[in-house]
Amino acid sequence: MSAPIDVSFFERAAKPLTSYKPYWAKRFGAAPFLPMSRAEMDQLGWDSCDIILVTGDAYVDHPSFGMAVIGRVLEAQGFRVGIIAQPDWQSAEAFKALGKPNLFWGVTAGNMDSMINRYTADRKIRSDDAYTPGDVGGKRPDRAAIVYSQRCREAYKDVPIVLGGIEGSLRRIAHYDYWSDKVRRSIVVDSKCDILLYGNAERALVEVAHRIAAREPVENITDVRGTSFFRRASEEGWFEVDSTTVDEPGEVEPHINPYMTTSEQAEAQGQSCAKEDAEKQGANASAAAPAAACGSAAASASAPTLSNVQPLQFVPNLSLRHKSKMPARDRTVLRLPSFEEVKSDPILYAHANRVLHLETNPGNARALVQAHGEGATARDVWMNPPPIPLTTAEMDWVFGLPYARSPHPAYADENGSHEGATKIPAWEMIRTSVNIMRGCFGGCTFCSITEHEGRIIQSRSEDSIIQELEDIRDKVKGFTGTISDLGGPTANMYRLGCKSPQIEAACRKPSCVFPGICPNLHTDHGPLIKIYRRARKLPGIKKILIGSGLRYDLAVKSPEYIKELVQHHVGGYLKIAPEHTEAGPLGKMMKPGIGSYDRFKQLFEKFSEEAGKKQFLIPYFIAAHPGTSDEDMMNLAIWLKKNGFRADQVQTFYPSPMATATAMYHSGRNTLTKVRRQMRDEAEERVDIVRGEKRRRLHKAFLRYHDPNNWPLLREALKTMGRSDLIGNGKQHLIPTFQPLVDGSYQSARKKNSTASKGGTGLGYTTNKDGKAVAMAPRRPQEQQEPKGDVRFRTAQPKSGQLLTQHSGLPPRAGVRAGAGKPGQAKKSGPARKGSR
Repeated sequence: MSAPIDVSFFERAAKPLTSYKPYWAKRFGAAPFLPMSRAEMDQLGWDSCDIILVTGDAYVDHPSFGMAVIGRVLEAQGFRVGIIAQPDWQSAEAFKALGKPNLFWGVTAGNMDSMINRYTADRKIRSDDAYTPGDVGGKRPDRAAIVYSQRCREAYKDVPIVLGGIEGSLRRIAHYDYWSDKVRRSIVVDSKCDILLYGNAERALVEVAHRIAAREPVENITDVRGTSFFRRASEEGWFEVDSTTVDEPGEVEPHINPYMTTSEQAEAQGQSCAKEDAEKQGANASAAAPAAACGSAAASASAPTLSNVQPLQFVPNLSLRHKSKMPARDRTVLRLPSFEEVKSDPILYAHANRVLHLETNPGNARALVQAHGEGATARDVWMNPPPIPLTTAEMDWVFGLPYARSPHPAYADENGSHEGATKIPAWEMIRTSVNIMRGCFGGCTFCSITEHEGRIIQSRSEDSIIQELEDIRDKVKGFTGTISDLGGPTANMYRLGCKSPQIEAACRKPSCVFPGICPNLHTDHGPLIKIYRRARKLPGIKKILIGSGLRYDLAVKSPEYIKELVQHHVGGYLKIAPEHTEAGPLGKMMKPGIGSYDRFKQLFEKFSEEAGKKQFLIPYFIAAHPGTSDEDMMNLAIWLKKNGFRADQVQTFYPSPMATATAMYHSGRNTLTKVRRQMRDEAEERVDIVRGEKRRRLHKAFLRYHDPNNWPLLREALKTMGRSDLIGNGKQHLIPTFQPLVDGSYQSARKKNSTASKGGTGLGYTTNKDGKAVAMAPRRPQEQQEPKGDVRFRTAQPKSGQLLTQHSGLPPRAGVRAGAGKPGQAKKSGPARKGSR
């Protein structure tokens, strides 16, 4: 039933990565680490670097770090590659540390967008950075890709700049910038780079590198897929389709009454029949106009001369969908509304964003062009179609390169370790994890994976994955036998794809699983189950956990996979992301209904019980997503309380550049449907946008309905919504009538990004019959307990200084049995139950 992804035409559509003739510097061989200093270059015997990579992350030589992958790929092609990691951007001096690159600069902001890395969803500055030694924030500038490009140009003006990474990828056209609340130009304009590579760029980068090495001017490299660049005028031989406007319905003309005579029709329009006028005047009207012609007498008297008649021009009719009558897609370019137009018109912005997302399938995508500037300064930003996905053999080659799988020695402490003050949290998280695939066909509107990696799944072979597991076992210092993750962007999309290569290449749907799973998508989890079973048998591997996000609507199609996952690869808790419970926001997210979650939960609990394990699901939800009403959040809060969940860390919608939900946020229109100025169905095309600090706080407060700090805001909102029935001290109520003394803060799972709660005193206030606040006496322990609810998801009170888990409603990891004892009464400490971490 299953059909391997690499059977599709994509395998034959591009030159293999390993087919290029190596550059002459191949003779130097592979370096233990790519050099970060002149001293390291001297040890390698290099007098210069062919390519210098500049990144906003610390250099970790691991295949989960983009710069390490790019560096090793270029090294395998024979180039001498140096890295400048997190340089001081205040001047160009730090960018001269390795000398002048012979070929080009490679610039990226890092694995994360620098603005998302630096600011929270409420635009507050983060004090930490997981990609920096010691988790220290502020080691990279805002909009790092732009700043680094400018400094590279200052350091060596004549060296080409090749920009890449997710920050550049998601800003390749004019985009809404959440932090400045305006539309910004393409990053190609602001960075002044010579060429931008978007997406996973190994294929484009290898070709560009070899062509620059062959002394081809970078401005002439305009035919590489997955690239974007400046162009003064359209290329000859291309057919340009104008998509700069949205359809505006014109005036509707009334239907002609067939029972009226010609003269009556003319009279109804305020005109007269030319034939009758001529007969009345006794003139020879037939010489001046056809006998049957009707129209204005004045118009007939002023017929145009032959000299004023313009010849008709015929152009292809794009409404004719027959292949023989359509221009070739590989020579067609769509002209988007200009930057100036989308900046001033949110409707045109929504239209441009929709067109871009429709042109993301490498099998049928067309080139895009967008004008920036006016008059003599006008230039086009040209975007070639997305890159051809890597084949399984190419994926194996990329992940099989000689990575050191550890941070650069420059970050080690005095003991030569990376475990102390110089620990890099992002590396610590993935040091024992294995990436088995790329891409995602889920199409969630708030996520940018599809825009960056594409929706064609690119999978590694089974042997390649097993080899990396063995490398971790044998080479990673301090390995305890536990693999933290065996996944990717989505854990269970390995080798899933379209049953038909022809349909896959022609499809333009943004998602293969929304509003339902496509009948052309095979959902056989057999290859993934086989990998799990083979990996567990490896000597020295004690436990393999699945830490990546799980697409549960796909998983329920394979109960055998859920059984394998639940009984062998869950360490007590499994994270999944329903995101919401209500149809309105779920439709704007392109996520499945909560019914899919319920079916998965039933299977999860069934197989956990069969294995004799107590295991729990951790659902994640988003507050303030476009299309979410206050009533939606209230219903979500009721669902959370009914099911016994208490969210500790709240995820608020973050408008990342180029995401579909971000276009909704900016324009207020649903870009999942055709964008129009005059909406046919306002309920379908108009999107409820959660703006303003107060309303965003309210939506977050509904997710944390159990936090006394949020109760005053929730009481006010519930009364306004006419739902005072949810305020009370019973089990059926959402929040109580009493109010403890609170400080307005809460303790988040992220220590450095939150204000520690001072804790309650048991004192509170209420109102007397005059409406004045009066102090309440301390309540007895039994009174302080909220309704019991589902005790499986409750936690004993944490000790002073102890942090809660992601959801404070989860069972304790050790020392307390779920559901045992009276509410508020902790059991004596003992060994952790089987299956907990």
